[in-house]
Amino acid sequence: MDHTASHELAVTAAKARLLGMDMVHRAASGHIGGSLSAMDIVTTLYFRVMRVDPAKPQDPGRDRFVLSKGHCTPALYPMLALRGFFPVEELEQFRRIDGRLSGHPEMGETPGVDMSTGSLGQGISAAVGMALAGKADGADWRVYTLLGDGEIEEGQVWEAAMAAAKYHLDNLCAIVDVNGLQIDGATADVMPSEPLDKKFEAFNWNAIHVDGHDFNALEDAFAQAAACKGKPTVLLAKTVKGKGVAFMEHDAGWHGKAPNDEQYERARAELAAALAELEGKS
Repeated sequence: MDHTASHELAVTAAKARLLGMDMVHRAASGHIGGSLSAMDIVTTLYFRVMRVDPAKPQDPGRDRFVLSKGHCTPALYPMLALRGFFPVEELEQFRRIDGRLSGHPEMGETPGVDMSTGSLGQGISAAVGMALAGKADGADWRVYTLLGDGEIEEGQVWEAAMAAAKYHLDNLCAIVDVNGLQIDGATADVMPSEPLDKKFEAFNWNAIHVDGHDFNALEDAFAQAAACKGKPTVLLAKTVKGKGVAFMEHDAGWHGKAPNDEQYERARAELAAALAELEGKS
């Protein structure tokens, strides 16, 4: 990827972080920490990797994305809006009873959402079913699913991993947002799951470590995943929870809490300054 493309992705991610912060503050609820950590991953997918057409959100030939950590819609919805699936202004309806942007994604309600998720572990299971269907049909589209490293504690994740390996689902790519934190604290304290690479490899997956905030590294890792044949791939993306807001970074307290007015102004000022700096370099 050349510098211009990488810079455009950085600008898009910066805009999405601002939009996500606005959504959570306006709704006075939402999961901002893990949304900020995942933003660069989701940006790379929707603007560089996945084959999607906002004008035809149900195109049978599209790539599929499943937000297995379904609480992180403040990452997904801004990306869908910026990609053109619905107007950016509609983000103001986040978590409103009269809107179609629920706290967790709902297929059939929100354009661009391929699977309803929320209960952790179920998203990757649905993604395995999608990939299996694609294999059965001889289709060339791919399935991507994003999990949290806290979600890895769910036994259903590993049942899905076994099935994906059994059926040689090389059209499936899982991404684990390895930010090291979950709602109750550090994953290493709550329920240690490392080494994730060895665990997935033992389940006959191709495991790739990647910097989840490096667009070039992410694109390369997704290309490696597509090139791997005969087994599914997992990207273990090292990230920072709360990325982009200094007082939220590395703080498990921001897993599922909305900022108050003073915190919001501080966070928004920092995110806006980062975006202005990026746009000034374009």
